Amino acid sequence: MAKPNIAVTMGDPVGVGPEIILKALQSKKVLSICEPLVIGDEGLLNSLADKLRIKRLSPDSIVNASELDVRKLKPGKPNKESGAAMITYIEEAVYMAAMGDVEAIVTAPISKEAAKLAGFKFPGHTEFIAHLTNTKDFSMMLGGKDLKVILVTIHEAIKDVPKLITREAVLKTIKITDETFKKYFGFKKPRIAVCGLNPHAGEGGLFGDEEKKIIEPAIKKAKSLGINAIGPLPPDTVFYRTVRKKEFDCVIAMYHDQGLGPLKLMHFEDGVNATFGLPIIRTSVDHGTAYDIAWKGIASTESLISAIEMAVEMAKKKK
Repeated sequence: MAKPNIAVTMGDPVGVGPEIILKALQSKKVLSICEPLVIGDEGLLNSLADKLRIKRLSPDSIVNASELDVRKLKPGKPNKESGAAMITYIEEAVYMAAMGDVEAIVTAPISKEAAKLAGFKFPGHTEFIAHLTNTKDFSMMLGGKDLKVILVTIHEAIKDVPKLITREAVLKTIKITDETFKKYFGFKKPRIAVCGLNPHAGEGGLFGDEEKKIIEPAIKKAKSLGINAIGPLPPDTVFYRTVRKKEFDCVIAMYHDQGLGPLKLMHFEDGVNATFGLPIIRTSVDHGTAYDIAWKGIASTESLISAIEMAVEMAKKKK
C-alpha cells in the first residue's frame, strides 16, 4: 500500500509549531509511514532551520501559504499577520483534504490570542474545522496507546456543565464514538465506558439525578441501536478499569477535567487530539503554542509524531 499523503499545518508562526515540524518531518519514523506536506510559510521555516542548525525541508514538501516578513516576527509575540496566516493554513489543509489531495490533516498548535487579532470568531481549531466542513455533530477525542477519552462538553465553565449534559448530547457522543472506532480504529464492537456526572455516578440519586434522568436513558437508547455502551460508571474508578484492567476501549467523560486529568497523567508527552465526526481525518498535538520556549529548538516532537502516526493509522483503516 502506498504511503498516505498527510498535510501538516504550521500553526502559530511564533509558537513552537514551526520547529517541531522541522524536526519531526525529518525523522525516519515519520518518513517511513507517510508523505508529509507542510502547509505553512517557507521563508520562516527556512530561516528557523538555519537559526537552529536544522536541515531545511525539501521545497517539494512545503505548500507556501503565506509570505510573512520574518524580520518583523518575534518568538512568543503574536500579531495580526501571524494570526491571519495560521488561519489560512487550516483553510488550505481542509480544502486539500476535502478534494482528496491528502488523506488526513495534522494540526500544530494555534493561539486564540493571535486568532482574535486577525478577526477569528471561533473558540478553537475544532469548531473552525467543523464550520469549514459543514459538520454539526462532532466530538473531541484525546488519547494515546493506553487511554482514549471523548468529551461530551469541552471548554465550558463548571457551573454551566450540568445544563449542557442532555440526553441528546450524550447519545450523540456515544454514536460518534462508536462509528469512529469502527471506521478508523478497526473495532467491530468497541466497548465504550460512559462516566457519570456526579461522584459515584450519583450514588442512586444521593449526589444528583443527572445519571438517572439523562445519562442512563441515553445509554439505554444507544444499546437499542446495537452500541456496546456501558454505564453510567463512577468517574473515580472507570479509568483504572480501562487502563489497568483493560475492560473498555475508550471512556466518554462528561466534562473537560473529568476526562483530561487522567488522560494527561497517562499521555502528557505523546497525547493526541482528534476530532470525531468530520468528513475528513484530523488529528492534532495535545499541547499549546508554548510561547516561552518558542524558536529555541527545545520543544518536544513526541505529540506531533504521535498525531501523525494516528492520522496514518486512521487513513489506512478507512481505506
